[in-house]
Amino acid sequence: MDKIIISPSKYIQGEGALANIGKYVSTFGCQPFAIADDFVMGLTQDTVSSSFAGNDIEVTLERFNGECSRQEIERLIILSKEIQADVIIGIGGGKTLDTAKAIAFYSKLPVVIVPTIASTDAPTSALAVIYTPEGEFSEYLLFPSNPNMVIMDTAIIAKAPARLLVAGMGDALSTWFEARANMTSGKTTMAGGAPTRSAQALAKLCYETLLADGLKAKVAVEMGVSTPAVENIIEANTYLSGIGFESSGLAGAHAIHNGLTKLEECHHLLHGEKVAFGTLVQLVLENADYSEIQTVLDFCHSVGLPTNLHAMGVKELDNDKLMEVARASCAEGETIHNMPFPVTAEKVFAAIVTAHQLGQ
Repeated sequence: MDKIIISPSKYIQGEGALANIGKYVSTFGCQPFAIADDFVMGLTQDTVSSSFAGNDIEVTLERFNGECSRQEIERLIILSKEIQADVIIGIGGGKTLDTAKAIAFYSKLPVVIVPTIASTDAPTSALAVIYTPEGEFSEYLLFPSNPNMVIMDTAIIAKAPARLLVAGMGDALSTWFEARANMTSGKTTMAGGAPTRSAQALAKLCYETLLADGLKAKVAVEMGVSTPAVENIIEANTYLSGIGFESSGLAGAHAIHNGLTKLEECHHLLHGEKVAFGTLVQLVLENADYSEIQTVLDFCHSVGLPTNLHAMGVKELDNDKLMEVARASCAEGETIHNMPFPVTAEKVFAAIVTAHQLGQ
């Protein structure tokens, strides 16, 4: 199997980076079509328009209706064609960014991704999640390449609710452990090959950065400011975790997250909050050294990530429901089968209840 690593063509991060978007995007075209939801439009419109005007470019800003659906993608493709757009820009959260990726893919145009939060590692990836207009999951849309450019303005991201940054840490927390499991098993990664040493190194650096700077970054964003620790965590949540998961592989933690969506009590949780508990379950499943489990528990406690089912909203443990979670985690095609040993629903159930107890 060939070793493959994939990534955005250019990653830009800095305080006030959005003010330079006109200069950065000008390398791709002179008819940019940008989408953002109402809130983000109000937050960024003046900066974006001024930046493009300063580079003698007129940008078309269109409001995103909130759902990454086939209908919304088609609506925006039509509008982008009307102005003969030559570059697509997505500004905001995950659904906005996925929609921008899809517009660019079907229009055969470059895409620039501008996250305003750092709650997941999706911005750098070569995929989008498509929903129905009612908000139900429909399908994954896989792209042949990653975004042409990702711009992270840390001043904007630092002012988002601290819970979002912490959830991003929860998502990033799994990166190294899933990468390690995938390397041991030799399974194919989402990049379509075996992991490179480079991707593995980025995955490990992601974990080390979380331990070193996670709590400091949380405290800073609670005060609405950006510090070196915030800069490091934004990079870990977005770039290090993004390259790490896509080019090193997913394993138990994300599959357990998917299983947890079966629990109605957990529906209020953010993606990364569920992934953090999934990471603990994976470590129990693979019988990791207790000192490693304790390090992960200490980190989660320090930043406020859930470490047990009660903290996730499950008031009483129902073994039948937890077995349903375990079965869903082990569904055919799930990434838990990238673990370096056979995994059954019974093993996952045992790991869930054990992780829950350890996490209390």
